[in-house]
Amino acid sequence: MVALDLLGRRWSLRVLWELREAPAGFRSLQERCDGMSSSVLRQRLLELEENRLVRRTDDGRYELTPAGRELGEAIRPLDRWARRWVAALDAPDDGAEGPGACVDAEDAGEPGDVR
Repeated sequence: MVALDLLGRRWSLRVLWELREAPAGFRSLQERCDGMSSSVLRQRLLELEENRLVRRTDDGRYELTPAGRELGEAIRPLDRWARRWVAALDAPDDGAEGPGACVDAEDAGEPGDVR
């Protein structure tokens, strides 16, 4: 439950997502996270550092740790689902309901399968 508490905090996942490709400085992260105050960003970075998901580089930028990169891989299926879900919301309503309505047949697997 510790992970859910940390990741459920506003902006935590967004900060991790923005660091998925490459290290970034504080100002760059703040610009990428439209609407996040500097105090909230500072707090989230501190929490993510304390939990060893993010670390500071020698030049002062922030990057994902190995655990942070592993978490990033774990949430990629959520990103894929979210993209299909948004597309389904934008499509005309065909009577389908629930998250499974936006799963392509080729993506459907056994319950509990993670891709």
